[in-house]
Amino acid sequence: MKITVRPATDTDLSALLDLYRELNPDDAPLSEGTADEIWAAISAQHGRTVLVADADGAVAGTADCVVMPNLTRRGRPILFVENVVVASAFQRRGVGRQLMEAAVRLGETAGCYKAQLLAADDAYVHRFYEACGFTALAQGFRRYVE
Repeated sequence: MKITVRPATDTDLSALLDLYRELNPDDAPLSEGTADEIWAAISAQHGRTVLVADADGAVAGTADCVVMPNLTRRGRPILFVENVVVASAFQRRGVGRQLMEAAVRLGETAGCYKAQLLAADDAYVHRFYEACGFTALAQGFRRYVE
């Protein structure tokens, strides 16, 4: 299986929505119009890249990456990675690792001093990120806004 990681395009939106349904199956689906509007805003956002892993022509996974400008660390930006998901049919086949390697390269190219993410409270997920070179160094906090 040949895996290519690349920035998502407009034609990937349907596949992205399918992946996000796997990530959050309890979420109500977005209408096509709403999804198109949100995708347009994401696509226009400076420093934001939604990566997709293409496995033999199928979108097998994704990672949403944001390079955030920063006034500390000599002005070097921070890469935030969010909404990482690999389709169940493609898990344990190297897709996630290649996505994370591509995300880190994106941060390196942008001059980031670190790549940061939050992970689900799941030992398997933690082992995956550790295997990709990430270290659990901080306590994460979250407050959902309704």
